[in-house]
Amino acid sequence: MARPFHAAAARVRRLHRSPASEASGGIAPATRPWKRAFGLLAVVVLGAWLGLLVVGNVRVPVGPMDTTMTLRPSVSGGTKINVSPLGALELDSHHAPLRLDVDVDQLDPERSQALVKHPERLSGLQDEVTGDVATGTRELAVRACVAVVSGATALGLVVYRRPRRALAAGGLALLLLGATGVSAYATWNPKSVLEPKFSGLLSSAPSVVGDARSIVTDFDVYQRELARLVTNVTKLYDATSTLPVYQPDPETVRVLHVSDIHLNPAAWHIIGSLVEQYDIDVIIDSGDTMDHGTTAENGFLDPIRDLGAPYVWVRGNHDSQETQDYLRKTKNAHVLDEGRAVSVAGLRIAGTGDPQFTPDRTRPLGGKASEELAGTRLASAIRDQKRAGTPVDIAVTHDPTAARRTDGTVPLVLAGHVHHRVNELLPLGTRLKVEGSTGGGGLRAVQNEKPEKVRASVLYLDRPTRHLQAWDEITLGGLGLTTAEVSRHLPEEKLKEPSPSPSVPTPSP
Repeated sequence: MARPFHAAAARVRRLHRSPASEASGGIAPATRPWKRAFGLLAVVVLGAWLGLLVVGNVRVPVGPMDTTMTLRPSVSGGTKINVSPLGALELDSHHAPLRLDVDVDQLDPERSQALVKHPERLSGLQDEVTGDVATGTRELAVRACVAVVSGATALGLVVYRRPRRALAAGGLALLLLGATGVSAYATWNPKSVLEPKFSGLLSSAPSVVGDARSIVTDFDVYQRELARLVTNVTKLYDATSTLPVYQPDPETVRVLHVSDIHLNPAAWHIIGSLVEQYDIDVIIDSGDTMDHGTTAENGFLDPIRDLGAPYVWVRGNHDSQETQDYLRKTKNAHVLDEGRAVSVAGLRIAGTGDPQFTPDRTRPLGGKASEELAGTRLASAIRDQKRAGTPVDIAVTHDPTAARRTDGTVPLVLAGHVHHRVNELLPLGTRLKVEGSTGGGGLRAVQNEKPEKVRASVLYLDRPTRHLQAWDEITLGGLGLTTAEVSRHLPEEKLKEPSPSPSVPTPSP
């Protein structure tokens, strides 16, 4: 942190330089009191901010969760609770130039299971959480005082090189922090918890637990819902706590594989959240994004422009040529067909569209034969790429029948179509990965007796070798369900290798 302090000190010194002193290189005292006051205030604010960045956080257990509480400078104040990768919720809890960030690092399996096994403890959960938050807030307040005073004093000493001025900066920082605390206390809004702002996958929370105000009047109903939610979220964290030891690091390329969205608009929200939470480098869609492939449906594809990662797509049997032409003109999209290959995020990806267009679920003559022919042509194009010195890392088709024809020409081939996952090592060494429906079967899913689950996968590839190192299978409950599960998988050959020492931890879900 020495560099930020010296940089801040240099900026403040320039505020005190007079024209005469610039020529001689010295520092002359400011001729106007307001300049001195402004310079001191700049030192205090910068020093306090740097102090908070360094030590302005505490780790606190809150109920069944392990959290990190942090104070951050803010214009509007408030409280933000981050639950990665599910999303975040914001509370308009207070108005002051400080915001409280609460990061849920992990859900403790033992404490969570205790709540699930003994639902009667939920009646005392509110008091327990309140006590934990109060303890954490007190500890954070003490640490914040130390942080702002130390930061302002240290920067004051660097700038003024006079202990008295430095102590004055530290005292003023403490005074400003006290005033901020009084402002937060005076504007504290305990009802803000009833009107949270949800983002990410948590945006569905209000529909899950109902109106927050109804919790007060129907607390027994809320207890049962909370027990169910704790069970589901515990499954998520239990899955990650028992994952294999592989950890993705900066040398990893993260690929999000989606398929068979079938015109479900909720899929874009899910994909956008996963891109952000998992820091995705490229999205690969193995087709059936549409349902009937009509021109009127094309506007459904517009959110692809703003997903935050390149979008590689192949045509499915529910996607028309008009759909493909529209997407080809869409910013951020890469359309693959007839063996075309693109280089994205350091990967060489080739693919072909489905040769059949059957939005009414009919199967024309020669259905399987046409798929095999499309796969054979893709395999030939991949061999041509290798001879040209640009070997393909990932092949993409819609139908697994076509994907199998690429065996031996590429390390990894992705497909969809069947609405369930398949992971198979083909005879000649190519790994076939088939994704389920990221749209939960689409809008037609409401016709089914049971809701179809929403599925997507995050593939981790080694950047130097571009080989698959591991993958996370993400499964969410379909319409009307609240389950969320993440499971880590390793290729068979990785399971036989000694575990590497990770340099960067996996993001907590």
